[in-house]
Amino acid sequence: MLAIHLQQLKFHSFHGLYAEETIVGNDFEVNITIKFHPKEIPCTAIQQTIDYVAVYELVRERMLIPTPLLETIATDLVLAIFHQHPIAEEVMISIKKMNPPIQNFEGTVGVSLEFKRSDILLR
Repeated sequence: MLAIHLQQLKFHSFHGLYAEETIVGNDFEVNITIKFHPKEIPCTAIQQTIDYVAVYELVRERMLIPTPLLETIATDLVLAIFHQHPIAEEVMISIKKMNPPIQNFEGTVGVSLEFKRSDILLR
């Protein structure tokens, strides 16, 4: 199985439950791994693989839409990747909020989601 990785994608977005988060925003980090079985080895053309530029654009566009829960964003992205890339068999995503609005807290919070195409029903 072949995997492509998009790691440490940085975004300033306006996701969160609290009003302040939708005004000030926060920094986020997104990591994605997409696995598939290539039809030909070696892959010598972009049509034989998953275009990480197209995946990045999908993530960038979704991160522009303010959303209360990171879980929603992760789910939306997994479904969109499966829809846009029919050869994708597994998608793993993590989203970190770099500066959560928690008093006296140091660190990050986040979600991760992993799905196989066979685990979900696509619309």
